[in-house]
Amino acid sequence: MTPQTLPKKKQCTGLFIVTITVIACVTSLTPIVASIDISEVAKVSSNSTPHISDKTVQNVSNNTTLQVSRPHDRSDIQFLGSNGTNSEDAYLTVPDGTGVPQELPTGTGDLLGDMITQAFKPGERISGLEWLQNVYNPHLWGLSPPGGLGSKCDADMKIYLTALNNGTVWAAKMTDASGRYSSQFFFGNGFWLGSHTLCEELQLQDSNPEPPPFSVAFHVAKLQVALSSHLTPVGRQVSLGLCLPHSCGPADITSLLQPDDALQVLRVRPVPGDYSLLADTKFHVLGGVLAVVCVLIATGSCYELLLSRDEHTNNQSPGTGLSDHKEKESIGKPNFCPQTEGLLPQLLLSFSAVRNGQKILKCDSPQDSLTPIHGLRFLSLAWVILVHTYLQVFAIAENKTLRTVTERNFMFQTISNATFSVDTFFFISGLLVTFLYFRSVEKQQDDSNRRGLREGAVKFMTLLFYRFVRLTPAYLFVLGLVEVAMRTLHNGSVFEPKVMDHLNCENYWWRNALYINSLFPRREMCMLWSWYMANDTQFYVLGILLLLASVRYFRAVAAVWAVFLVSSWCTTGIISYQYQYVARIQEPFAQFDTLYDKPWTRVGPYLIGMATGWLLHRTNCAFKIPTTVVISGWTLALLCMFSLVYGLLHVQLGMLTSAAYAGLGHTAWALGLAWIVVACCTGYGGIVNSLLSFRALLPLSRLTYCAYLTHPLIMVVTGFSMDGPLHLHNLLVLILYLGNMVAAFALSFFISLAFEAPVVNLLKITMASRKKSSQDNVTGCTKCH
Repeated sequence: MTPQTLPKKKQCTGLFIVTITVIACVTSLTPIVASIDISEVAKVSSNSTPHISDKTVQNVSNNTTLQVSRPHDRSDIQFLGSNGTNSEDAYLTVPDGTGVPQELPTGTGDLLGDMITQAFKPGERISGLEWLQNVYNPHLWGLSPPGGLGSKCDADMKIYLTALNNGTVWAAKMTDASGRYSSQFFFGNGFWLGSHTLCEELQLQDSNPEPPPFSVAFHVAKLQVALSSHLTPVGRQVSLGLCLPHSCGPADITSLLQPDDALQVLRVRPVPGDYSLLADTKFHVLGGVLAVVCVLIATGSCYELLLSRDEHTNNQSPGTGLSDHKEKESIGKPNFCPQTEGLLPQLLLSFSAVRNGQKILKCDSPQDSLTPIHGLRFLSLAWVILVHTYLQVFAIAENKTLRTVTERNFMFQTISNATFSVDTFFFISGLLVTFLYFRSVEKQQDDSNRRGLREGAVKFMTLLFYRFVRLTPAYLFVLGLVEVAMRTLHNGSVFEPKVMDHLNCENYWWRNALYINSLFPRREMCMLWSWYMANDTQFYVLGILLLLASVRYFRAVAAVWAVFLVSSWCTTGIISYQYQYVARIQEPFAQFDTLYDKPWTRVGPYLIGMATGWLLHRTNCAFKIPTTVVISGWTLALLCMFSLVYGLLHVQLGMLTSAAYAGLGHTAWALGLAWIVVACCTGYGGIVNSLLSFRALLPLSRLTYCAYLTHPLIMVVTGFSMDGPLHLHNLLVLILYLGNMVAAFALSFFISLAFEAPVVNLLKITMASRKKSSQDNVTGCTKCH
C-alpha cells in the first residue's frame, strides 16, 4: 500500500512493536553468547590430517607399495570438507552397492559425502598415487585382455587390442573416449568419465571413415579406491567411463578391471540403459493432458481475438470520430473482451492465453493491496534458486574442494543459512490469509460467520476446496514431469543422481496430493523441495480454523495462537538438544527429518504473519509511530536478520545455544519481516518500500509459485544431462544462477498459463454461479413471504 493512499493516521498502543523489539534483541544476541557454551563445541577440525599411530610403512621399489601391519583404527579417521548429511543436498548422498542412497551418520562425511570408511586389514598391500594412472590402461594388456570374459567379448577385445597396438585410429578413439585418472583426486575429483557422446560418434560413418568392426557401448563403473592409510584414510568412490565393445557386459567389465584389495568394483551400468521414454505410460498421459490443455488455450485465445475484432468493428462509426475516441479509451485496458453470456463462452475464455497473459504480466495492483509483499516474495525465491544452484554445481563438480574453500568466505553464509528464505514464504502466507479474510468479512457486512458451527464448517470446507483446486493441478503436472525426467536421467546420465524420485513419486505421489509428504521420512519423499507446500497447506488449515473461530471467540483464539507459538519454540529446542544438533554453516540441512522440514518446527513465521495481517487490518495500515521507535525498529530488525544469517562463521555454538538458535531463529526472522512490512505499509519504509513495491516485480511475484515448483527440475535435467563434470568457479556459478532464474520464470509462465490461471478463472465462474444461485433462492423466499 502506498503511503499516498492512506487514511489519516491514528495513535497505536505500540504493544506489537514492543514485542518485536524485545524478541528480536534476545534472538540477535544468540551467536554472541555462544562462547558460554564453548566447552560443548565439536573439536573435530574440518581440515585436520589424520594421525596414524603404530603403523609400519615400508616403501617397496618405485611402486610405493605400502605394507600395513595392523587394522586401521577408524577412530583416527578425520573427514575432509563438508558433512555428507545435507539432506536437501540429496544429489550428494552416497549410494550403496544396490544403488539406493544411504544417509551417513551425523558428524561424518568427506568433501561431498562420496567417501566411505574403509578399514585396512593386516597384511593388505596398498598401492600409491601413480597406481591410479593404470586403473584402466588397455595399453598394458598386450594382445589379450585380462580376466575371464565371455567368448564374444573376448574375441572383440582381442580385435580392439590388436588394432590399438597397431595404431589404428578407431581403436585409439575408443581408448580416448574412455575415462582415466587425470588430476585432483585428493581435491574431490571422482569423475573419470571420458565421453559418452564421443563413444557413440565412433559408429557414425559420416564422421568416421573407418568405424570399429563391431558395435560399441558406453558403461560407467562405480569403483571404490583405497590407497595408503596416509593418502586415503577412507575409501574413495570413483565413476569410470568405459567405451568398449557392445558384447562386453557388466560382468565382463568387472573382470577386465581386475578388482583387488585396493580396487573394488561396486557396480557397472550401461549408458543408456534399457528404459524407453516412448514406452512409458506416464509420458503418454502427461503428453495427452498437455495436448488437451494446449488445444483449449488455442481455442480460447482465438475466440477472444474474434470477439475483440467484432467489438472493434461494431464500435467504428465512419465520419463521427467515435472510432478514434474509443480506441484511445481502450488503450491499456487488459480485459478488452466484452462480457459474454453463457457458460461455454466463459469456459473457453478461461483458457485464453491473451487474457491470462495480460493478467499475469500487468504491473498494476489494487490501491489497497500490500505491495511490499511482492518484492519480498520475489527476493525470497531468488534466494532459494541461488542456494539450489550451488547444490546443482557441487553435485557434478570435479574440484569439489572449492566448496570447502567457499565455506570459509563470509558471504557463503548467504547460502548456508538460506533456510530463512522459506520462512519468508510462511510469513507472507500467514499475513495474506489473515488480512484478506478479515477484509472479505468486513466487505460482506453480514452475520453469516456468527450463525453457528454448521455455517463455519461450510465456509471452512469451501476455503479449503478453493485452495486445493487452485494449487494442485500445476503441482501434480510438475510432479509427473519430475518422475519421468528422473527415470530418464537414471537411465541415460553418466552421473548417478542420488534422488530417487523415479521410485518415490510412483509409490508416494498421493502424499504430495494430500499435502502430507513432509510428515514422512526424507528417503520416501517425492520432490524433496515440495515439503514447503505440504507445510504451508497444513498451516493454512490451522490458520483458517483460528480465523473462523476468532469471529466469536477472539480472546480465546489469541491465547491458542500464543500457545502454538511458544510450544513450537519449546518443541524445536527440545528436539535440537535431544539429537545433539550443533548449528554450523557446513551443515545447512542437518537433521532434515527431525528439525528442518517438520511443521511443528516451522510454524512460528506463519503465526507471526497472521498477527501482522490482523494488525494491518485492524489499523487500516494507518497509525502513527514516533520517530525514535521508527529508528529503533529498523535498527533492531536489520540487526536481528543480519545476525541470523551472517552470525555463525566465526562463532561455535554448543548444544544449548544451538537449541535456542533453532527454536527462536525462525520466529525472530519473521519478526524482522513484520517490522519491514508494517513500516512500509504505514509510510515509514522509505527507499525499502520503493524497492519492494517496484512495479516490475509484480509479474515475477505472481509467478513465484510455479517457479518454485519447476526450478529444481530444470537444474537436475541440465546438470545430469551433461557429458562430463564441471570445473567450478564462483563466476561460473553466478552465470548458471542467472540462467536458472530466467529458465525457471520462463517455464513457470507457461505452467501458469496452462494450469494455474485457467483453474483460477474456472473457480471464479463456479463461485459466482453458486453465489448467484444463493441470491436467487433468497429472492424467491422473500417474494413468497
